[in-house]
Amino acid sequence: MEDILEKGQVLLATYGLKLVAAIAIFIIGKWVAKLIRRVILRMMEKGQVDTTIQSFVANLAYVGAMVFVVLAALGQLGIQTTSFIAVLGAAGLAIGLALQGSLSNFAAGFLLIIFRPFKVGDFIEGAGTSGVVDKIEIFTTTLRTGDNKTIIIPNSSLTGGNIINYSAQETRRVDLTVGVSYEDDIKKVKAVLMDIISAESRVLKDPAPLVAVSELADSSVNFTVRLWVKSSDYWGVYFGTTEAVKLRFDQEGISIPYPQTDIHVVSNQAA
Repeated sequence: MEDILEKGQVLLATYGLKLVAAIAIFIIGKWVAKLIRRVILRMMEKGQVDTTIQSFVANLAYVGAMVFVVLAALGQLGIQTTSFIAVLGAAGLAIGLALQGSLSNFAAGFLLIIFRPFKVGDFIEGAGTSGVVDKIEIFTTTLRTGDNKTIIIPNSSLTGGNIINYSAQETRRVDLTVGVSYEDDIKKVKAVLMDIISAESRVLKDPAPLVAVSELADSSVNFTVRLWVKSSDYWGVYFGTTEAVKLRFDQEGISIPYPQTDIHVVSNQAA
């Protein structure tokens, strides 16, 4: 009995302090891990990062910190952690190889968050499609098209090509090409076009609108019309001005030619 008590005292003296230290490391480490998670959440909230991304990144940081804390606590108890680290490394490598596509989408999602080429509500074109950004998630970005279809795009597909953000700037330029007949008075045509533009209240005064002869084409004299508008007014002005040009040209007797081909038949008669 005395031997057992002595051995118990020796074990307590040997491992008691280590156990207390390991528990202290775990408790303090867990508190620090939670603090790191809160700090990351606050920073991402200030950066107006998507809520889904905030939660994921904060939890990922917490898990990573807790893994370090557990390994440190086990090391304090004298348990060899080298084997644990090797197993975790091998598991991470296997998972990484199995999920290469998902990891590339994950990394692309981070790039979208950091560089912010677009945000929720922007109208963008990328990965061969276009629409309004509904959600930016860890692996995918969701767009809503003009006819209310939902398109889910892998993030790597977006970052791997060109992204056109039509909402990034407050103003956009409407470009129209108007063709008239060679018989029409181009000074009159220009005056009519300027009058149509002046009647459109959504066209901005600065930069000033431009109407100019841009091409003497095969069947028409082409005018380039350039108008600056607010980005939200782009399509309204585009469609409205196109319709107004046709109606006004009809009133003014200005013709809009269409492609035509003249065929000359030559008769070869025997002498």
